[in-house]
Amino acid sequence: MRAILLLLALPSAAAFAQPVVTPATPGTRTSGSPAADTLRPFGTLRDQAFRQQKWLELRMERTLPALMRREGVDMWVVPMREYAEDPLFTAITSPTTFAARRRTIYVFFDRGEKDGIERIALGGTSQGNVFKAIRSEKAVAAPAAGSNSTARTAELWGDQQWEVLKQVIEQRNPKKIAVNTSRTFAFADGLSSGEREGMLQALGAQWTSKIVNAEALAVDMIASRQPEEEAAFTELNRVAWQIIEEAFSNRVITPGVTKVDDVVWWMRQRLADLGLTTWFQPSVEIQRQSGVGDLVGVNPTIAPGDVLHCDFGVTAMGLNTDTQHMGYVLKPGETDVPAGIRKALQASNRMQDISTEELKPGRTGNQILRTSLDRMKAEKINGTIYSHPIGLHGHGAGALIGLWDYQDGVPGRGDHKVIPGMWYSIELQAMTPVPEWGNQPVRSAQEEDVIIDAAGKVRWGFKRQTEFHLVRTTLK
Repeated sequence: MRAILLLLALPSAAAFAQPVVTPATPGTRTSGSPAADTLRPFGTLRDQAFRQQKWLELRMERTLPALMRREGVDMWVVPMREYAEDPLFTAITSPTTFAARRRTIYVFFDRGEKDGIERIALGGTSQGNVFKAIRSEKAVAAPAAGSNSTARTAELWGDQQWEVLKQVIEQRNPKKIAVNTSRTFAFADGLSSGEREGMLQALGAQWTSKIVNAEALAVDMIASRQPEEEAAFTELNRVAWQIIEEAFSNRVITPGVTKVDDVVWWMRQRLADLGLTTWFQPSVEIQRQSGVGDLVGVNPTIAPGDVLHCDFGVTAMGLNTDTQHMGYVLKPGETDVPAGIRKALQASNRMQDISTEELKPGRTGNQILRTSLDRMKAEKINGTIYSHPIGLHGHGAGALIGLWDYQDGVPGRGDHKVIPGMWYSIELQAMTPVPEWGNQPVRSAQEEDVIIDAAGKVRWGFKRQTEFHLVRTTLK
């Protein structure tokens, strides 16, 4: 998308072993058992939660130790309260946990290569045995004589939690205590001012002197994806493609009748019908030859000869996609897109080639942007690049490769390095003069998701668009 704008019992692996079903065409019905229901392209919510829980376990076992040791910290403390969750929350909790429990303090302590990372949840649940749950408790006064009440133990979740944290720290005696504060990355700035104040006051000078910022640690913990997630991401992108292909076809668009907003809301509704959602409102835009037909205004009617563009995302299983495609409405008698307009798509395709070739782990976003723009200039391509990480968030954690209005580099966020095992939305646009339109420029804006695997190799999440989606016009 353009940037202007209590753990339940989970099924066994065998219970999940069923094929992914391709969405059906709107208006069709399927027969047979619920297991064959095409309105569940990723299985039931229970199926999806099982997969997400396994990904969480792998993230904790593989990614967390490597990142903490890379950053040289032996303890990481992540406090939060209900509805004031740290951005790290979705990366470290189960899919059945929707919010922090009152106050929850997650603590990670490196006991060394042999014993691994100790994971503690102060005030929260174990997240399916991913954490050891510890709660602050004290006995309540005995009930009055004759009362029907019984003595019980009450959980204390306020400032008493800080005392428990202090005890945990004293017992482990860490050298460095990482916390999530940052003036550069929102993903690494999850420690709210109130939580920070309470924590520092409780810990005292001895331990606060050991506190360090955990910018890269938090960012890359959120950005890191597991190889086991890649198949699901491919299917998400496949569904996005199928919805766009249908939206930019005569099954949805009747030239001269259908308006832009009709297509936008069809796409939103299609997601809902499939039991899916999105992280932003889809958009559909048109470009039209000057002096031909009406001027393009708000919610125009789609007409023959229009160049179409959409921006669309799918959300499922805690993952997100981001896709921009181009379409063309054939004029009566036309059988293909005019050659000049096809060259516009070819120019943005070439930009995709350059961007993916330059997208290498170990390089900063600004380095990738600079070398990509230099190559574009050498090939006389007029365009801009504004690619971003994607995964647990649409505009995800990690290095930015330009912004549409920052083509000289993005201070701070563009200085972060790309890592193996993360995903990107390759987002860009090329401006190409079209002879058939009197050399009026046509903007080809494309966005496709890519996977950077654990070895650093880049591949498309599904595939990329190299031909326009076509809408035909029938004379009446």
